[in-house]
Amino acid sequence: MRPLPLADPGTPPLTSPHAFLWWLGRRQRGIALAAVLVAVAGNVAGALLPYMLGRIVDGGLDDGVSRSLLAGCAALLGVGMVQVLANVVGHRLEVENWLRSAFTSSQLIGRHVTRTGDAVTAELPTGEVVATVASDALRTGEVYVIAPRFLGGVAAYATIAVVLMRTSAVLGALVLVGLPVVVAVLSLLVKPLQGRQAAQREAAGRLTTLGADTVSGLRILRGIGGEDVFAGRYRAQSRVVRETGVRVAQTQSLLDALQTLLPGLFLAAVVWVGARLAVAGDITPGQLVAFYGFAAFLTEPLWTATEALRITTRAAVGARKILQVLRVPTTDAADPATPAVVEPGEPLVDEVSGLVVRPGRMLALVSADPDETAGLALRLGRFGGESVAGVRWGRTLLSELRLSDVRERVVVAESTPSLFTGRLADELDVRGRATPDDLSRALHTADAGDVLDSLPGGLEGELAEKGRSLSGGQRQRVALARALLTDAEVLVLVEPTSAVDAHTEARIATRLADLRRGRTTVVVTASPLVLDVVDEVALVVDGRVRVTGRHRDLMDRDDEAATAYRAVVSRAAAENEEEESRAAAGR
Repeated sequence: MRPLPLADPGTPPLTSPHAFLWWLGRRQRGIALAAVLVAVAGNVAGALLPYMLGRIVDGGLDDGVSRSLLAGCAALLGVGMVQVLANVVGHRLEVENWLRSAFTSSQLIGRHVTRTGDAVTAELPTGEVVATVASDALRTGEVYVIAPRFLGGVAAYATIAVVLMRTSAVLGALVLVGLPVVVAVLSLLVKPLQGRQAAQREAAGRLTTLGADTVSGLRILRGIGGEDVFAGRYRAQSRVVRETGVRVAQTQSLLDALQTLLPGLFLAAVVWVGARLAVAGDITPGQLVAFYGFAAFLTEPLWTATEALRITTRAAVGARKILQVLRVPTTDAADPATPAVVEPGEPLVDEVSGLVVRPGRMLALVSADPDETAGLALRLGRFGGESVAGVRWGRTLLSELRLSDVRERVVVAESTPSLFTGRLADELDVRGRATPDDLSRALHTADAGDVLDSLPGGLEGELAEKGRSLSGGQRQRVALARALLTDAEVLVLVEPTSAVDAHTEARIATRLADLRRGRTTVVVTASPLVLDVVDEVALVVDGRVRVTGRHRDLMDRDDEAATAYRAVVSRAAAENEEEESRAAAGR
């Protein structure tokens, strides 16, 4: 039995919800088959109990307390124990089936979303994607809980059918015809229930999206006084969810009522007909007891059948939502059929801007418009869709390479890093191959030793959601350490020191230059402390590289390009001094 999570959740069919659910079942066919066999054994044992009880009653009335009566009681106890054992083992197998199918769906969604880039949020609301994991994956798992019970009920129904027809054709026909009629009546409610469940699921997904947007933008909303407006929108959508939920509950309550009423009427009819046959002498008292037991027992498979209808319709709705996420194209979908290969040591060239990133050197990009250089940095990592046209690695266009190869060899760390919940060591070592010495070296380079001191447990400590327990500077330094630990062939850092003070920035700049010496590194910054340690700087003006050279050489030169460079660097230095003065005054 494979442990969870699965090393490879597989590739599901995306044709229909039912094909997806069938694929999930086949993925765990071993435990699914075991659950079905145990359920069949338990249900058949339960079906045989009324028959055995009827035989014991007739034997006792005819022979009194005898050896055959005691043997029948012992056999009854044995069959009862089989049912009890089957129920215990069956429940464990059903839970295992449920967890495996639900977690497989969750893994599929998580793996796929990481490969879609921003395409998934362009096609689907964030809350819709979250709801597929939080709700829909669990609902698909419920199918594999109810399926063994349903098949076990079918086996019990067939067993009882054989016994009844051999005992009384009248009662046998009543049970065998009446039960399908009851199920058919209940199934009429399935389609309206499915429609209302789908509407409720849509409304709940929109509510989750609205809530996520509101929380993530709370600071902005407060700044513009928009809390009341968004609270009103959330309140209105909550009412929609409540109203659709009420409609689902109305249909569900009718189904539940009929689920109790119809089997009760069915049971009363069987008892009435059986009693008349017993009075007429057509069946024995023991057979009447057995028929009553059969009718009472069959209410359980009947309930299971209606539950299977409800759960299957809800799972189909959930599977349809999961497929919407899985059908979003991945970023590597456009990879060439025969991707090119670039040998190490080739330069990166952006033909649009004229930038040349020479291998083994540390290059800084400087611009009066930080968004301009940040955009150029993203193009070097093949982010931005069509905007990467014209970026070459050696003689090969980046678009001619397999995207997974680009992501492995070129790492871009953006200026607003995202941290994730989990053990600090795991969140730092995203590629899973760093040694303890590697972790220590990266944290030292990023001057993030205070993070270890502030986090209970150090590297073993748990990072809170989005690193909210850390300051802005700490989050930035942890993200820098994480980027360094990728050991990328080409590392692109966008404003890696913008949230730290000058003393910390100077230490990070020196250590970064030492750690990445001989490795290709691009840093987007206008900080003199960083520019002073890099091998080369490039000034970008209006999307083109205007001048390149060493920082000190450009500061000393007396020409128009150098003057433009000094203006950008001097302004950045003045802004940093102003920010540090405000921070000192705040303390």
